[in-house]
Amino acid sequence: MSTGAHTETDPKLPLQLTRLRRPAAVEWTDSTGPHRLPLTGTMVVGTAEGVPLRVVDARVSRLHAELTLDDGGIWVRDLGSTNGTWVDSVRVDRVRLEQDGRFRLGSLDVSVRFDSPTKIALWPQDRLGSLLGRSDAMRELFMQLTKVAASDASVLIHGETGTGKELVAQELHAASRRASKPLVVVDCASLPENLLEAELFGHARGAFTGAVAARTGSIEAAEGGTVFLDEVGELPLSMQPKLLRVLESKSVRRVGENEARPVNVRFVCATHRDLEAMVAQGQFREDLFFRLAVLPLHVPPLRSRPDDLDLLLTHFLAGREGVPIDTATKDLLRGQRWPGNVRQLKGFAERVAALGLERAVSMLKGVEVTREPPRAAAPAGNPLEVDLGMPFKDLRERWVDHLEREYLKGLISKVGRNAGSLSDSAGLDRSYINRLLKKHEL
Repeated sequence: MSTGAHTETDPKLPLQLTRLRRPAAVEWTDSTGPHRLPLTGTMVVGTAEGVPLRVVDARVSRLHAELTLDDGGIWVRDLGSTNGTWVDSVRVDRVRLEQDGRFRLGSLDVSVRFDSPTKIALWPQDRLGSLLGRSDAMRELFMQLTKVAASDASVLIHGETGTGKELVAQELHAASRRASKPLVVVDCASLPENLLEAELFGHARGAFTGAVAARTGSIEAAEGGTVFLDEVGELPLSMQPKLLRVLESKSVRRVGENEARPVNVRFVCATHRDLEAMVAQGQFREDLFFRLAVLPLHVPPLRSRPDDLDLLLTHFLAGREGVPIDTATKDLLRGQRWPGNVRQLKGFAERVAALGLERAVSMLKGVEVTREPPRAAAPAGNPLEVDLGMPFKDLRERWVDHLEREYLKGLISKVGRNAGSLSDSAGLDRSYINRLLKKHEL
């Protein structure tokens, strides 16, 4: 029997305008003296110039560890450092501190101090342009986005596949003073290296075979506006110093030309990869990382904000008649991992509208209810199909996620869950193994 009370996801429920968070600071004493700095969001600690929490100590790596403040405490994550991160004489890859305490970077002691909870402002609505979210996490992101939009500094948007990083970039541009100028999107993962350079910087006539006319590159085309580099973690190492030169000189040189052309653009980048770990492994330039990640934004995965499911599903099914979602189905949806995040939820809504609720739910749970053959053969034992109606980028990410998860599951069953054993068996850095374990919740 209905009591008439609103549930926490009822759109009629007034939105809270603040949330509580315990401020924290980190303290250490190195060769330059004592230091105390507040911790906000996610910050890297190390010896490299440009690191938010920079220490001076010979046994601390350039990018040693990552500290993340959330509502309940601080996550400390080692970034593949040489001398390790330690808590109570135990070397750790990732640990959570929920009260005042200390950890050690190499031989340097770092203390954590928590203060009394304070209020964090939230966006007053469940929508910002094309972005939707009633959860505190999304409305905090909306508030951060509006503040970041007022700056011209480079922005790095991090989030899992399908969380809507490109939409965040679009709204960031729309809210900025560059909104009347172009937003030019470059997908760093979809272009081969020889074409990526010409795409970004342009080329002169005759610069290479097939260059029958001069061409303006994406950076020049965005003059006065924003360049959005999607999946910047896929940028080849050979291209990274060239992009760094553009950021530092605010000029671009077309392929085949000697003269540089001044440009006035803002760079916004997005990635689902762990760039800090890539820097530690030599897969991404440290100086470029700091140039791009001046203002970081994190888009939370859908599984961490179940309060947004009803709102998003209602939006995706808007205008479609006869597709009510019952309470039992809503409970089932809340229990899903949603590895494809909002993109996967949108696909579910489209299947509901086209095939009906029962069939859509069966497909979501991995149960195929018809005997129709797949459109293309999948690898043996792989439940994925080659969906020719899906963009190649999305299909590739879906298969890579599946490969990562199944490989790790098999490896865990063989050697156990110890990160060191997994790292040795897989031939991967331990910090990367830990990131994959966290990503796939294994």
